[in-house]
Amino acid sequence: MSGCMPGQGVSIGSVVSCRDVAALRLAMRFWLVDAFTDSAFAGNSAGVVLLDAPADDAWMQAVAAEFKHSDTAFVHGDRLRWFTPAKEVDLCGHATLAAAHVLGGEHVFRTRSGPLVCRAENGWVHMDFPADPPEPATVPVERALPGVAVEFVGRGVSDVIVAVADAAEVRAVQPDLAVVSTWDARGLVVTAPGDRPGIDMVSRAFYPAFGLPEDPVTGSAHCTLAPYWAARLGRNELVGEQASERGGIVRMHLRGDRVDLAGQAVIVASGELTAVTTRGRNPMIG
Repeated sequence: MSGCMPGQGVSIGSVVSCRDVAALRLAMRFWLVDAFTDSAFAGNSAGVVLLDAPADDAWMQAVAAEFKHSDTAFVHGDRLRWFTPAKEVDLCGHATLAAAHVLGGEHVFRTRSGPLVCRAENGWVHMDFPADPPEPATVPVERALPGVAVEFVGRGVSDVIVAVADAAEVRAVQPDLAVVSTWDARGLVVTAPGDRPGIDMVSRAFYPAFGLPEDPVTGSAHCTLAPYWAARLGRNELVGEQASERGGIVRMHLRGDRVDLAGQAVIVASGELTAVTTRGRNPMIG
């Protein structure tokens, strides 16, 4: 291919400018991954972007908003960050699983929530997360869940946890999201004992303040669900089903103040990000 001089275009299927060629050379790989499922178009979808250098926050936020997945993971070396379409978050289980699935092997990621150890093994990704046992709380959940018979209300670092009597109520619940969005919490998780063989507990998670009326599968919520159900059921190894429309399965193994979360994942698409600027700025800051 001949060199590209100022004002001169080159042919790559069609005529593009020198600036376009430079953008193509800076293109970054991305993957779209369905996490906590062994089937495409189920579980919780996440974007994964591998960066050649640290990137501008505004650009990463714009990419996450463009993807419109509940979370997008950005990986640069051992640094891992997560963005919803609206904001950066401190912890995201399914996007971590997605990134670990793309990379394969074992990794120790540096994150805003501390180091996270992940390993891909025999078709499953295992993630070592901090356990977050819920403390009994006095959140006025009756306004968000009118008519629901509540057995327990607790609060972890991020979420309000509400336990009810049976899985059918979890599957049918329709919380008042306007009320949930006013709480000083990431959101609401409703849970109950499992209702089919091999499933210890079911849950659904609602995060309206983050632009997520319902999250399909929430790995990080299981950091709170695992210690709650381990204490209630008397065992440390559990299997949870998140009963959203897409659904997903999360394996949990509580080990003291840590919890091993495991799930499967499927890559459904991959490509290159060629829009490498936000309002005329190069996103690479390193």
